[in-house]
Amino acid sequence: MNFKDKIIEATKEIFESMIMVDVTPGEALTEPVSKFKCSLSAMVGFAGFKQGNLAIHASDKVAQGLTGDFLGMEVNEINEDVQDAMGELANMLAGSLKPFISSDGGKVELSLPSVVHGEEYTLTVINKADWILIPFSVSHGEFLVGLELKKQ
Repeated sequence: MNFKDKIIEATKEIFESMIMVDVTPGEALTEPVSKFKCSLSAMVGFAGFKQGNLAIHASDKVAQGLTGDFLGMEVNEINEDVQDAMGELANMLAGSLKPFISSDGGKVELSLPSVVHGEEYTLTVINKADWILIPFSVSHGEFLVGLELKKQ
C-alpha cells in the first residue's frame, strides 16, 4: 500500500478546503521521531482489523497558528481551543484514511482524539509496525503527519 500519497492527498484536501491553508509536503522521514519539545501531538487510534494510530505533531507556534486559521480568531496560547482544533484535524485525517486502511476487507474503528502537549515529552512507537512520517510546511512553520500500523 502507498500510504505516502494517501496521507499527502488527505492532508492537502483537509487543510486547504477546511481551514484555507496552503500546505506543502516534504520528503517522508527515514527515521521515526519520538521526542518533542514545546509541542503538541494530536492522535487518533485505529482498532479492529488493523491497529495503529494517526498523529499530527506541531510546535506550539504552528498549533496556535493552525487553530487560529481553523477558528478564525487569534490564538496566543495552547488552550482547550487549540487542543480541540488539533484533535479534530487528526480525527478528520484518520477518517479520510480509514477506507484506505480497511480496503482489504476488515472492519476498522477509530478512537476519540487524544492530545499531548508539553515542554518536553516522548511518544513510544509501536513495536513491529509499518510507519510513515511526512513533514508539511505552512505559513506558520512545519508540522508532521505520522501513521503507524501494527504488522499483521
